[in-house]
Amino acid sequence: MLLKIIIAILLPPLSVFLTTGISTAFLINIVLTFIGWFPGVVHALWIINKQSEQRNT
Repeated sequence: MLLKIIIAILLPPLSVFLTTGISTAFLINIVLTFIGWFPGVVHALWIINKQSEQRNT
């Protein structure tokens, strides 16, 4: 999970792709990253956290 967080900071779409594959979240993250780096990072971290919570339940 730490590696995904580091990747989320450097390349947000890659971390979302590694977490969800090609999905709506991945496409949304690409758009957010084009708008600005920070929105892409926030969205990527949110997706990673959400996926981690789902695996723990």
